[in-house]
Amino acid sequence: MLRGFYTAASGMLTMQRRQESLANNIANANTPGYKADQATVRAFPEMLLYQMGSKTVPTKQPKNLPIQNPIGSINTGVYVQEYVPNYGQGALRETDVSTDLALIDGVFPDETGSIFFTVQNENGEPRYTRNGNFTVDGQGYLVTTQGYYVLDQAGNPIQTNGMEFTVTPEGIVQVDGQNIPLGIAYSANANQLEKEGNGLFNGEAVPVPGGVTYTVQQGFLEQSNVDTVQTMTQMMEAYRSFEMNQRVLKAYDESLGKAVNEIGRIV
Repeated sequence: MLRGFYTAASGMLTMQRRQESLANNIANANTPGYKADQATVRAFPEMLLYQMGSKTVPTKQPKNLPIQNPIGSINTGVYVQEYVPNYGQGALRETDVSTDLALIDGVFPDETGSIFFTVQNENGEPRYTRNGNFTVDGQGYLVTTQGYYVLDQAGNPIQTNGMEFTVTPEGIVQVDGQNIPLGIAYSANANQLEKEGNGLFNGEAVPVPGGVTYTVQQGFLEQSNVDTVQTMTQMMEAYRSFEMNQRVLKAYDESLGKAVNEIGRIV
């Protein structure tokens, strides 16, 4: 009975964490470049039950005892294994702002590959983002809304000296007669990148290799790829599943109460 109690409890915790992930997706539905998280739910390893032929615990079969008969397997609950971002292309929204840039996916040799802008965080470390909602700081550098420098292909901050500059579809910033290639990075397995908040990803990425194509669109922003209708439906499913596990847990609790207060009572 206690095993079922904990199995139902694990189901409740799993649905709660899945609900939190879906709520975070809804909260970022209007965040440019946001990639929706998908919670992967996995069952704990199954246990194989045996019929006890003796009073010893069957962790190891003694040679002098008969072979115990297997009864079958039992599941021990579920858990959220990890959160995997969906790197699918988001829709484009025109802003007519020169500092707004959008990455448009082209051809990738790897199905799990993705491209990103390269920025520099407050510690001077490179990070990657799909949020092209950039601006120009007081010193004339192209930065994110958090003030992180947008880097070029050589890993240096990009000096634009104002809002008057052009970005070609190939990702070349043209300003004051200079051609500065944007630091577009490519990750062959984007699922290995780690989300850090503020639309930033941490991990290993390389300059765009041959065979990978993309387009940079100036004056546009890539919107979040969150499907609000589907996410709301998934939230309702998670809530109903949480409710069912809650009822099972309550039934186990009532059964335990009867076992303690009624069955074990001495008349």
